[in-house]
Amino acid sequence: MTTTTAARKRAQAKTEYDAFLAQCPSRKLLDRIADKWVTLVLAALRSDGSHQFGADCAGEPRPMRYSELSRLLAGVSQKMLTQTLRSLERDGLITRTVVPTVPVTVTYELTELGVSLHEVIRGLKGWAETHMDDVLANRATYDNQVA
Repeated sequence: MTTTTAARKRAQAKTEYDAFLAQCPSRKLLDRIADKWVTLVLAALRSDGSHQFGADCAGEPRPMRYSELSRLLAGVSQKMLTQTLRSLERDGLITRTVVPTVPVTVTYELTELGVSLHEVIRGLKGWAETHMDDVLANRATYDNQVA
């Protein structure tokens, strides 16, 4: 009888990840990264902080303070932004750096893993912005047919 090591079990489980299965951990990860605030935080951490139309968030990753993120992400509550940042830090997508100044300075920055996800998020954000007129037209057509 052979014994399976923990590393071997992890490697085997990794090859078996299937988000279509209810208990697969990748499903929870997809749920997390599909959240609108996660998407926008990841995009913001790779932007110049402007709200210019067509800005594609393709800049260099840069640290941002909580207050800067809060201003950039219109409509996010303090509680939701805090929860989002904590979950991204827990997943290893961002780092949180505390500088002991008065008042304390806290910055958030994409990790290497976060940058790799950012590339995908940037594409989704760009697609949504580019095709919003088409989607709105399709919604209006559908609603008129159903009504």
